[in-house]
Amino acid sequence: MHKHLFDRLERFYDGVPRDVARAEEHGSLVLFVREGAGWPFYARPRLDAAGVPSLADVSSVRERQRELGVPEAFEWVHETSPDLLPVVRSAGLSVLEAPLMVLDPAAWADPATFTDVPLRALDPDAPGFAADVAAHRAVAAVGFSTPGTGRGDAGPAQRDAAVTELDAAVVDEERTRIADGRRLSVLAGTPAEGPLASGMAMRVGDVAEIAGVATLPVARRRGLGAAVTALLARELLAAGTDLVFLSAGSEEIARVYLRVGFRRVGTACVAEPAAALVG
Repeated sequence: MHKHLFDRLERFYDGVPRDVARAEEHGSLVLFVREGAGWPFYARPRLDAAGVPSLADVSSVRERQRELGVPEAFEWVHETSPDLLPVVRSAGLSVLEAPLMVLDPAAWADPATFTDVPLRALDPDAPGFAADVAAHRAVAAVGFSTPGTGRGDAGPAQRDAAVTELDAAVVDEERTRIADGRRLSVLAGTPAEGPLASGMAMRVGDVAEIAGVATLPVARRRGLGAAVTALLARELLAAGTDLVFLSAGSEEIARVYLRVGFRRVGTACVAEPAAALVG
């Protein structure tokens, strides 16, 4: 059963970047190079690779990433590629071993279980869509600048300072992805405070990954991260997605997702130079 699950995850990871990035093969690794503006993608084991990526493969990818000016980032599922971890570490990279979790639809918890703060999915046809996208990204930027689940001082003022005017092409890409079901984005907030938490999901066929769930530090411990995740899960299930998964940044964060109905099935590895993972 798990082999079938991991095979589906591998096809998802390989499929997500392909409509906006070109695939460059480096031995048993593939590097996805984004065409145009947007967050750069990762390198990961080739879907059809017969052997374990070598140190030379890793070095080749890193050299190409430096040439492109993108992060030296690698991602893989440990259960699928168990021999890659020592290779990557021997290259001097640090590895985050994140709990890989899959939703049990029968255990799904309603967003209202966690908070009474209003939540909404971004509407690509709404007049304020561009502003919503910008706010969504600003909440994520502030939230991820202070990792963990503990409360902090950063709040609406820092979020507003982080809002940037987005290129029209970026907004159009987001609008298209949401409209055709490949992307789902959610905001939580109040009229008085504005957006306080955000999250998104990427979908390929009947598989989707929830990612980027973030809460402003000042608004933490109010159930917002769990509620955002629960709403994303509900919308994905309603759209016919039968495999919803995510990677938790830590065991502490994984406990939040357990309350929503996710169960751990493995480990997702993210490798970058040490300073990048710390920062």
